[in-house]
Amino acid sequence: MSVRSARIVGSGLIGTSIALALATQGAQVEVVDIDPDHELLAAQLLGNPGGKLADPELVIIATPPAGTLSALLSQFDENPQSIFIDISGLKSELIPQVEKFMEISRRFCATHPMAGREKSGPESARADLFDGRAWIMVPTSATAPDIYAYVQNFIESLGATAYQMSATEHDSAIASISHMPQLLSTLMGSSISNTPDSALTLAGQGLRDVTRLAGSDSQLWSELFLHNRIELLPRIAELVTTLDLLALALNNGDQEAVANFLREGNIGAARIPGKHGAKNRDYTYLPIVIDDKPGQLFSIFALCKEVDVNVEDLSIEHSPGQESGLVTLALSASDAIKLHTHLLQAGWSAHAPRK
Repeated sequence: MSVRSARIVGSGLIGTSIALALATQGAQVEVVDIDPDHELLAAQLLGNPGGKLADPELVIIATPPAGTLSALLSQFDENPQSIFIDISGLKSELIPQVEKFMEISRRFCATHPMAGREKSGPESARADLFDGRAWIMVPTSATAPDIYAYVQNFIESLGATAYQMSATEHDSAIASISHMPQLLSTLMGSSISNTPDSALTLAGQGLRDVTRLAGSDSQLWSELFLHNRIELLPRIAELVTTLDLLALALNNGDQEAVANFLREGNIGAARIPGKHGAKNRDYTYLPIVIDDKPGQLFSIFALCKEVDVNVEDLSIEHSPGQESGLVTLALSASDAIKLHTHLLQAGWSAHAPRK
């Protein structure tokens, strides 16, 4: 059963992305926002500026966490027969608040899509943002079974995989897998604020990867950090202790202790699952030198189609002052070998596949 109509309160990245995804499925969608410019842009992206939706089947609260409860109460007063969800990043405070209102609690299931970008606002929205992503469900103690089933179906219809958690489990997990990465990326971004431009020109993909999240919305993330501080503070303390021990090992010239620090990182990184929540794929990487001109990626993907290979991921690097770049494709071992041969035959500068 697909969603027939939905009102989305909040036209940020997530709210507008949900709107676009539902619209592609033929649902009637209305986006409302306290920022008239954001609301207008989201409506224009949907092709229905100024459209008002009566009696929405589903109401999605896509405001920042501080505004979630008030928006939910207001929307319930207007549409008591609707189904309600939110998409905020914190649940431990929200769920007890909602459970004070039994009628709302029955028709509400908290959710949190584990998808996003470092860029915010409706202009950054994408209809495919949730493809292959995890989407957490946090029902109240009173969420009706048919409401739960509806919400799960909605999540899966957008290409995501639904996972159920309690509110405390959710906030604990989010502290480790979302809030700490944001914190560390921001810290790294701050640490290079005074680095000379001449040095930053030499930066490779590693620095870009680590600082990508540092471009995130400071207002939203300060709210998330503060409201999840009970989970964050012990993790920050543990991090500080680890860095102190690393500094001591460096000061003492203790190479084995430094190596142990790095090995712990190897072990932790290896535990991160691959896409779709599955076991991490054993990719083979195929480096290809390209000219810095339009159409190069299009040509490479056309050649991939010719030999029926599937690209799992890619990265692009440019050398300072050079009119060339390096594209590295992640593929299965057999696809990498097949594509490497095909690229060489077509005259491309493709290097041998590597693990």
